[in-house]
Amino acid sequence: MQRFSKHLLKSLFVPILPGAILIVLLFSLDYFQLELVEKFLLFAAFIIVPLVIVLLKYDDKNTSQRMIYTAIKWFHFPAALLALASVMSSTMWGWQGTAIPGALSLGWLVLTFLLGVYGIITIIVHRGKIAEWAIGAGLVYFFIGGVWFTLYQYQWTVFQATPATHALSSIHFHFSSSIVPIFIGMLGRIMIKRSWYPWVVVVDIIGPILIAIGMIVSKPLEYIGVALFACNIVIYTTYLLTYLKRNPLYKRASVFLVLSCLAFYTVIVISMFYPLLKRKFALTILDFIPVYGALHAFGFVLCGLVGWVYMASSMDARRDKLAYESR
Repeated sequence: MQRFSKHLLKSLFVPILPGAILIVLLFSLDYFQLELVEKFLLFAAFIIVPLVIVLLKYDDKNTSQRMIYTAIKWFHFPAALLALASVMSSTMWGWQGTAIPGALSLGWLVLTFLLGVYGIITIIVHRGKIAEWAIGAGLVYFFIGGVWFTLYQYQWTVFQATPATHALSSIHFHFSSSIVPIFIGMLGRIMIKRSWYPWVVVVDIIGPILIAIGMIVSKPLEYIGVALFACNIVIYTTYLLTYLKRNPLYKRASVFLVLSCLAFYTVIVISMFYPLLKRKFALTILDFIPVYGALHAFGFVLCGLVGWVYMASSMDARRDKLAYESR
């Protein structure tokens, strides 16, 4: 058990420590004159993705899966630094309007491509496990987010969508579209078999595509995708909170997972009261974007990932202990 605790601390904190320091500086120092959307994209690159990498499992007998996992693990930080250089070159170093920011973003595109390939292999290897399909789909969506990020850095217009839309689409795929399927896949690994679970996974895979297409061509389609996606998160959080209440063994994991669920419900409550707050305090949607972004990125996504890392490591430790005692 102690060995697993040490492994947990190493796998959780060591990969993200340099990136965490950079992100704290990025959000706190006036020197970094970046757009909020760019800060959140870099937060995903330096914090969210390495935590997702910690959650990935591979079959030792599958050589291609093991090799891609190793490549992802070692290439992540250089790719994140290239993403930082790409953003800095287009905002602070005076290279906007050139091909340099786009060229630098290709490193992150390659990293997300590897994640996408790993996700496809995961789906193929685990043909009969719907939970692994969800996780694999989430990894593929990281690659789509990487494509949108590169389009944003090249300042290209695609399907009549502006670069600003590319940035928002990249955020969408780096956070909600990729993370929610991974969360639901992690839930599927621990839950008792339910007849409704495959439908949740299917909707979770389709929802992000509807939202992305709707952002470009059809607002009603975007609203339908958002509604389906939000309903899925409600189902996920409700079942997860019930599970944690019935299984009080995972104390550390429970703290972070409960905070993640509460952050999501806080966003829902604020959204419901937004019209009233807007009239009473003369607020605009621009005033709420940092609040929504912080609750979603730092609350729902970050706390959720940390919680699932603790949960997965604790369950591995228990299985290892039971296997040792049964010898």
